[in-house]
Amino acid sequence: MPDYLKELLVTIHGLGEGFLGITLWTLVWTVIKIVILLAPVLFMVTYITLAERKIIGFMQVRYGPNRVGFWGILQPLADAVKLLFKELLLPEKADKAIFLLAPALTLVPALVAWAVIPFSPGIVLADINIGILYILAISSMGVYGIIMAGWGSNNRFSFLGGLRSAAQMVSYEVSMGFTLIPVVLLSGSLNLTDVVNAQKGMWFAIPLLPMFVIYFISVVAETNRSPFDLPEAEAELVAGFITEYSAMSSGLFFMGEYANMILVSFMGSILFLGGWLPPVPFLSFIPGIIWLGLKASMLLFVFLWIRATFPRYRYDQLMRLGWKVFLPISLAWIFITGLGVLLFGKA
Repeated sequence: MPDYLKELLVTIHGLGEGFLGITLWTLVWTVIKIVILLAPVLFMVTYITLAERKIIGFMQVRYGPNRVGFWGILQPLADAVKLLFKELLLPEKADKAIFLLAPALTLVPALVAWAVIPFSPGIVLADINIGILYILAISSMGVYGIIMAGWGSNNRFSFLGGLRSAAQMVSYEVSMGFTLIPVVLLSGSLNLTDVVNAQKGMWFAIPLLPMFVIYFISVVAETNRSPFDLPEAEAELVAGFITEYSAMSSGLFFMGEYANMILVSFMGSILFLGGWLPPVPFLSFIPGIIWLGLKASMLLFVFLWIRATFPRYRYDQLMRLGWKVFLPISLAWIFITGLGVLLFGKA
């Protein structure tokens, strides 16, 4: 073989090894970052259930879980073990593939969306320029899991509950999406880091207070939380789209619900409450990730507070609120915000 061919092969081999090494290292490092991100998220999903039962118990002047571990601290682990060892029942005439895929399709989008959430400057898995669009696109996929659960169960009650839940989620996605447009207008960017940096002078919750209120109520409805938990209204629909589910498959639905609660709380903190920015400059010595966690915890507490306080809405009241109240107000505020940006400039 000529010498020049040997040199060419050696060069190609070296380039291939270098490229392969870079690719493998990038893949391994990405997997490590994903694990570091999802481990705390799954921990929060596990223990928000205990926090909910304790807080609601306190508000209703009764004890929450207090048997498993000190002060009931191991109750979520006991619940997880119970669900794992329970028998998974498959309805005889159900579409088994769709029936089993639906819970995963509900939980996975709630976890994938965390890729673009910035916890403090530079601490984000994927700092993309269309982070808000990414969140909206991923969160809308949860509707498919609920429809598939109702259809795959081959149960008229499950199917009706799935349709009601899908209609509810789609309706409130509209109003929630419109509440984000004024945020984009004021920040001039779809990047979540830029949105936080644009709030250094003033949190967007102050000039956009009606949008913040509509956003929060909309995400309560979109996550099927009380008082908008109509698909799970026992007197009407047994348990909605979850009627035929048991064991860990039903547990995945609840994990998806709590993961979405945590996600929208962090999103609300980033979009309207300044993200990792402190409320006053002299408190900037506290790490930003702590401020973000405190703000998200405050919104999560309101989620639980609402459940302990308000009765369930009727379905017609739910739809009227979304389409006849929130939609006109959000459209009007978009016009007002756009006019303000045109006259006075961005934040």
